Amino acid sequence: MTMKKFGFILCLLLANLIFAQEKITLWPKGKMPNSKGLQLKTEEKDGRIVQIKEPELFAFLPPKEERKPMAVIVIPGGGYYKLTYDLGGYQIAKWFNTLGISAFVLNYRLPISPDVKQREIAPLQDIQAAIKYIRKNADQYGISPEQIGVIGTSAGGHLAASVSNITTDYTELKDDWISISTIPNFAILVSPVIDLGEFAHVGSRNSLLGENASQEKITEYSMQNRVTEKTPPTLLLHAQNDKTVPVMNSILYYQAMTKTKVKGALYIFPEGEHKIGITNKSELTDNWKKLCSDWLKTLSPNK
Repeated sequence: MTMKKFGFILCLLLANLIFAQEKITLWPKGKMPNSKGLQLKTEEKDGRIVQIKEPELFAFLPPKEERKPMAVIVIPGGGYYKLTYDLGGYQIAKWFNTLGISAFVLNYRLPISPDVKQREIAPLQDIQAAIKYIRKNADQYGISPEQIGVIGTSAGGHLAASVSNITTDYTELKDDWISISTIPNFAILVSPVIDLGEFAHVGSRNSLLGENASQEKITEYSMQNRVTEKTPPTLLLHAQNDKTVPVMNSILYYQAMTKTKVKGALYIFPEGEHKIGITNKSELTDNWKKLCSDWLKTLSPNK
């Protein structure tokens, strides 16, 4: 690597850390579950993380004078084979800060990692641990442990839906960690992967379950099948012309929410493709941020 290239990469890393007030290593050394103990290096390709050394949380905190009790964990997408940590992570976190909401970006283990023993639960273990960590340390961040939500885009939306509905605690954390709930208080799903069957994003399904997944596994990890009356309030946002993740994913989830009387909302835009985010091509699609902000106000006891 040339000195010029090294300097450029170093500047990028420093720029990200300037915006994030804290980098949190999620698992204590040697305590990460579902690991073979391999010594991996974090690798990037075209601005996406394709292999991660260890899961990390990056804290983005608004000024204390403007900070609300609410916080979100931002779960980047990437089809479960890469992480869009900047566009689908840091940028979303900084937008939440403008609302006075603390945000924590989770760079989680990919199920395709050579280090994981059981692929489908590795990302879930990381988001469950992240929720426990933030709840346990809520006072330190000036937030409420009862107002911790998740936002996920694309495959990150699948992970957000998974942690909203899978009640089994896979973290293996002991002692005073056991009593801390892994279920978020609310969820925001943006162009989410939900169904792993007929309307699946095949890349996400293959990465999470493998190319020869059984019908039983496909049904188990299709999140519309896991919704219950205990599923937290959920906001769904999708574009009708999304060719990557069909809009039926959000529709199926919302139908399940309606049947179980889960509080929430579904907004479908006629355009936007699979690109609903911080920078949107149209003014119409960009409205998702106001819709999201207004919806969050309905959840807050301090609205």
